[in-house]
Amino acid sequence: MHDCHNHMLNIDNESGPKIPLIGDKAPEFIANTTNGKVNFPSDYKGKWVILFSHPADFTPVCTTEFMTFQAMLPEFLNLNTDIIGLSVGTLTGHLAWIDAIKEIEYNGWKNLKITFPIIDDMNMEIAKKYGMIHHNASDGKTVRAVFIIDPKGIIRTILYYPLTTGRNFEEIKRVLIALQTTDKFQVSTPADWKPGDDVVVPAPTTTESMNERIKNKNKDLDVKAWFLTFKHLKADDIYDKLSKDK
Repeated sequence: MHDCHNHMLNIDNESGPKIPLIGDKAPEFIANTTNGKVNFPSDYKGKWVILFSHPADFTPVCTTEFMTFQAMLPEFLNLNTDIIGLSVGTLTGHLAWIDAIKEIEYNGWKNLKITFPIIDDMNMEIAKKYGMIHHNASDGKTVRAVFIIDPKGIIRTILYYPLTTGRNFEEIKRVLIALQTTDKFQVSTPADWKPGDDVVVPAPTTTESMNERIKNKNKDLDVKAWFLTFKHLKADDIYDKLSKDK
């Protein structure tokens, strides 16, 4: 049975972890990180933030992910988005691992210094608060979770990957841009959307507006049906708007 009390979903059983849902406020915590103490999400107010978990330090898939996040960090920062990682590990372990990463060459990247913070969560308190421990996958490690949180501290997207599968970082970036585009332009994004593709405008909510949409007097709209209408939104216009609103 699912217990939806206080908008939290019990995914295991009555004593199992509770997962915050899309639309919920991001659970608060204070923690030590490789960049010092963090008060989450208060320290990120006014910014988007990607909170992600990795199973453990010194693991191969996680290493490729950390290097990818670091290589793409300027792109995320340009989208007013910070990155913060978490695993069930100590600060000493985190520091030793990111020091070792500097000596690794992968995907054309080398001498990468990991600059985003990594949370010390040895007691699993934060991981459990965010539902990152999936007992049937691994009792002592977090799965690969991704929480995209908006400038108001609201969870907007949740992604989960198993321990054996590295994340698709272009998809994470695509979802982030789609969310920001929705907020700035009051539109939705269709399947496989990427910046420069047509967006979906809101469907009519009255008979009068439905009839107007059917008549299609607005030549800027591509009306497929009264409930499915597209319009073109240039990628440059999107990036220009997002960069100005940083």
